[in-house]
Amino acid sequence: MKFVGIIPARYASTRFPGKPLAIIDGKSMIQRVYEQSCKANVLSEVWVATDDHRIEDHVKCFGGKVMLTSASHNSGTERCNEVISQLQETSSHLADVAINIQGDEPFIRPEQIEKVASCFLKPEVEIATLIKRISDKATLFNTNVVKVITANDKKALYFSRQPIPFLRGMPENDWLEHHAYFKHIGIYAYRTEILRKITRLATSSLELAESLEQLRWLENGYSIYTEETDFESFSIDTPDDLLKLINKS
Repeated sequence: MKFVGIIPARYASTRFPGKPLAIIDGKSMIQRVYEQSCKANVLSEVWVATDDHRIEDHVKCFGGKVMLTSASHNSGTERCNEVISQLQETSSHLADVAINIQGDEPFIRPEQIEKVASCFLKPEVEIATLIKRISDKATLFNTNVVKVITANDKKALYFSRQPIPFLRGMPENDWLEHHAYFKHIGIYAYRTEILRKITRLATSSLELAESLEQLRWLENGYSIYTEETDFESFSIDTPDDLLKLINKS
């Protein structure tokens, strides 16, 4: 089975313009993500998918593979699909699974990429992602942190910005002592034929309500398998996030 890693990278971020080119200890964020991704043995190749020539030129300068994609995409998923489509037109060895690696997580662990890829040992898996157990109340009730509940077979039942499930009749301070809560780690892997299909779906009502793209897939009957990771993710959404990371290091 051939796995291809794709790192969507936009320049025109509302909260942090030029984020992929931000420097962290001498290297750009996108270079750090690329180099970490290349350490995952399961990936046959890694591509940066961007709509900006500045990012394209920078990736070429450090020796990375990069593809210029349309500026009209609404999500990283759509950008990944364009890369896969272009690769399939030019390659005799077609990718079976595309792994969408977040371009704002400069310290992603190769083990996380390999763990999400391992889900595809099961032929029924269409889409896969990672989850991590929540251990503190601040994270549980932070609406910027996406929570997820799963079935016994590890399929995601629902994603929400609110804590799920709601523990009726119990003080919120005690919830973590009585139930295992999980947050979503935003790396996705899709079988390439499924990737083509989900990018053609119309925006759904649940997606609009929570502003979560994955709810569109669930609402249309696609399954998302999950695997638990012990590694924390640290995404950089704003210049303040970058400053905190630099100060911490």
